[in-house]
Amino acid sequence: MTIDIKQLAIQTIKTEAAAIERLASFVDDDFEKCISMLFNTKGRVIVTGIGKSAIIANKIVATFNSTGTPAIFMHAADAIHGDLGIIQPDDVVICLSKSGSTPEIKVLVPLIKSLGNKIVAIVSSTDSYLAQKADYVLKATVEMEACPNNLAPTSSTTAQLVIGDSLAICLLKLKGFTPADFARVHPGGALGKKLYMRVDDIFNPENPPVVSEDERIRPIIVEMTSKRMGATAVLSKEGRLLGVITDGDLRRMLQRSDSVDMVTARDIMTANPKTVERDELAIRAFNKMEQNKITQLLVTEAGRYVGMIHLHDILKEGIV
Repeated sequence: MTIDIKQLAIQTIKTEAAAIERLASFVDDDFEKCISMLFNTKGRVIVTGIGKSAIIANKIVATFNSTGTPAIFMHAADAIHGDLGIIQPDDVVICLSKSGSTPEIKVLVPLIKSLGNKIVAIVSSTDSYLAQKADYVLKATVEMEACPNNLAPTSSTTAQLVIGDSLAICLLKLKGFTPADFARVHPGGALGKKLYMRVDDIFNPENPPVVSEDERIRPIIVEMTSKRMGATAVLSKEGRLLGVITDGDLRRMLQRSDSVDMVTARDIMTANPKTVERDELAIRAFNKMEQNKITQLLVTEAGRYVGMIHLHDILKEGIV
């Protein structure tokens, strides 16, 4: 049996993409009312499901928690064997199910109703048991699964996931969830570092490379090599930042001059050097280096030179 792998993969993607696009037509006034209820709830969001829907429920919980909506996963099967105690009086329960009529759902829903908690159904079959009993119904109806046999949950679970993302993003905007809030709950890894790590956390303010504007070549070279930054700042007698000298500046000077004994820092420096404030995000310092094709930035505090940060310092932190 010969299978056109590329065509099958493309068809799978197109089938699921069509299912997602169709979801837009299901966003109605009931969806908006559901968002308002979730936003105003004093409790948490409990997300539950069975089988593949349970896996999607786990991901929706993770998205809620990372975007400012406290959420907990509760497996539908475990709920009727003790985990129902997770649900507190002010909590809202989101129940995921394609059919809306699995045995576990039929047992679980009446128990939740008896506790007095609101139920939001993310369901494909809108005439199902779950849809009829839920307080809010969010349609995740798909015409067909991407599975060639129309059996394995594929399009339907993707639809559930997208509905969950839509809920999370709407709530994020209503809550005014900012990048600073995101950094607070994502402190680990490269993503977290991009959001909270600043230049001040990375550069070394102790004994930064610096020469005066009248300094001669030999001391300049000594300063650049001893501080191991490949550059040095140039300051005026009053301590004002005038420029920077890099390895490239030295090479260009040697190429155009036979005698270098009388050359001063002022003669070879690059004026108006690129700088970054010490309280700026490190990722922005990296972006500035990348945009200007340089490997160092002079660090300033209220315009005053306080040190230097190197590209390698940022890379070493794993920010990018």
